[in-house]
Amino acid sequence: MMGRMGRLILRLLINALALWLTTLILAPHVEVVPYAPGGNFELFLTILLTALLFGLVNGIIGGIIRVVAFPIYILTLGLISLVVNGLLLLLVAWISSLLGFGLTVENFWWGVLGALVLGVIGWLIGILLRPFTKKSSRR
Repeated sequence: MMGRMGRLILRLLINALALWLTTLILAPHVEVVPYAPGGNFELFLTILLTALLFGLVNGIIGGIIRVVAFPIYILTLGLISLVVNGLLLLLVAWISSLLGFGLTVENFWWGVLGALVLGVIGWLIGILLRPFTKKSSRR
């Protein structure tokens, strides 16, 4: 059905929607600051850029952490992933603050809760859109 690039764009849109919903649920503790004052377009573009940044940080740094900390994941039965995801969300907030726009997170515990809510919402949206993201069996 969709090519690799189409699935990647759809995944970015799913993450952006999940990020936006997370900021609505956890406001004012987790928020997105637009890159410029304005209306919905600036906010939408900022959320897309922040979701892209989160995907890159989660994919690169999160992947390295998961490999290196694999024994800790086993010992804690995966509960350490809540802490790791919260720290990754805080890292995205820090990087985006250096850029002057993007995510703001009040503290570590709001980062952990934000990462949990973001993951659950992204998972639910992914389930709803699964028929559109499946690879076709024909080549």
